[in-house]
Amino acid sequence: MTRDQELWGVAGMMLNRHGPDAPVKVAERLGALAMAGEAEGVAMWQEVARRLQALMADQHHA
Repeated sequence: MTRDQELWGVAGMMLNRHGPDAPVKVAERLGALAMAGEAEGVAMWQEVARRLQALMADQHHA
């Protein structure tokens, strides 16, 4: 599995698990990682957030 596929998978899991609250959960995770100084984690979850936004836009247009 590529890194891109993994990130799409995480975004999809967050959407399936949290539904419309998924962006809030991702933001909470980003905030916690930023407060802890985890730059790599922040970068990863920013990528997840971008993919989540795309998934939610696709659902909205479907």
